[in-house]
Amino acid sequence: MLRKQPAAQVAWPRAILHASANRRTGMSNPDPSQNPGPSAWERSVLERLVMDIVTERRRARRWSNFFRFSLLALVLALLAAAYLGGSGSGAAVAHTSVVRLQGEISATGNASADTINASLRDAFDAPLTRAVILSINSPGGSPVQAARINAEIWRLRALHPKIPVYAVCDDVCASAAYYVAVATDRIYVNPASLVGSIGVLMDGFDFSGLMNKLGISRRLLTAGANKGFLDPFSPMSEQQRKYALQMLQQIHQQFIDAVEKGRGQRLKIDAQTFSGLVWTGESAVRQGLVDGFGDTRSVARDVAQQPKLIDYTRRENVVDRLAQRFGASIGFGATREALSGAGWALR
Repeated sequence: MLRKQPAAQVAWPRAILHASANRRTGMSNPDPSQNPGPSAWERSVLERLVMDIVTERRRARRWSNFFRFSLLALVLALLAAAYLGGSGSGAAVAHTSVVRLQGEISATGNASADTINASLRDAFDAPLTRAVILSINSPGGSPVQAARINAEIWRLRALHPKIPVYAVCDDVCASAAYYVAVATDRIYVNPASLVGSIGVLMDGFDFSGLMNKLGISRRLLTAGANKGFLDPFSPMSEQQRKYALQMLQQIHQQFIDAVEKGRGQRLKIDAQTFSGLVWTGESAVRQGLVDGFGDTRSVARDVAQQPKLIDYTRRENVVDRLAQRFGASIGFGATREALSGAGWALR
């Protein structure tokens, strides 16, 4: 059954056609009843106009669907990255497992104890792992994070006595990175690698003299006489300086103990060994700080005799990074503010 359209909906296209016909013939105010109807040319123009509108709407709908599916795929990828484990968990052949420690060792980066220790556990627990290589390229960082990784390597070595673990140093393996390396069975370097730097430092600035010259006084209120002794805008007393040095010496001795435990009789100790000096790989071999020369592939091939490499390094994903930074901004906000001008590190 055909439905009768309202007069207004029928009249306007006819009015357009009549106006077009008037422009073509030069007539003004023609009688619509005498107009024979649209020509073939006018119908063609209207059909093309309608088809263009339909095409544009289809194209807009396609792009809208594309962006929706892209957003869905991104969300699914983030969720999958949040729950997937190490990249080498499905290895089906005997292999040498690799864990990479890159960059500064800190609680919030890819070289944190949580990330490296989880990667090491994945590597040792894989049923076809025959050796583990800890590939290191780091100038150092947090002594706490380094000590945690060092302890975990010792624990895993005890649990898996048949799986040797080697440290392979790239450009730099210094301070906290060397603290980690000494827990392995053997350490290999390049002759030009920078190794060692067995020391602890606390760096910062003292702006109190400049403030006195400028006539600026610091308003620092503390509950506890020594609460603000690391504040860079306040002078440090001799007693506070001695206390800070005592803390550094304690951490330094912990570092020395870890080196002596890991290197044992291989270490040739002299007056410079624990002074904080850094050595080239060539000198480090002579000092007994490392065992020999090699890179990841050569150690897997010639030492472990398992040239097949599988990387078990866990990499921080976007979800973890956002969660960590949000938590750190809340939990460590006060500490970061207090220690903004000073802090100790193995580097």
